[in-house]
Amino acid sequence: MRAVVQRVSRARVSVAGEEVGALDAPGLLVLLGVTHGDGPEQAERAARKLAHLRVLRGERSVLDAGAGVLLVSQFTLYGDTRGGRRPSWAAAAPGPVAEPLVEAVATGLRALGVSVATGRFGADMAVELVNDGPVTLLLEV
Repeated sequence: MRAVVQRVSRARVSVAGEEVGALDAPGLLVLLGVTHGDGPEQAERAARKLAHLRVLRGERSVLDAGAGVLLVSQFTLYGDTRGGRRPSWAAAAPGPVAEPLVEAVATGLRALGVSVATGRFGADMAVELVNDGPVTLLLEV
């Protein structure tokens, strides 16, 4: 799994003009990609890492701060642009593999006590955010 983690003061995701998930307070926006070798172990590890990552102000985690996570699936994180002008998506897991693992990360975060909002898997989403810092990290699990 690969994630782009952004510390945000607020963020929202919409599908066809309808808001489907939002953070109206400081927290983390997580864009999450799944590859072929990923499974439940990686989902559990990602949830633990995201819950305990100390990147909010005051070096606090979302658990320490009582903050939320907006989790958005993003298969394009596994795009390969080395071969020319058109990316290859071969490294991205197909939807039937990736969707349950993205949901497993959300479920794992919730089990740890984190408030989680999500996008809509496979949809054409519009993501809006106010990056705080800016702080943006790449997480590989």
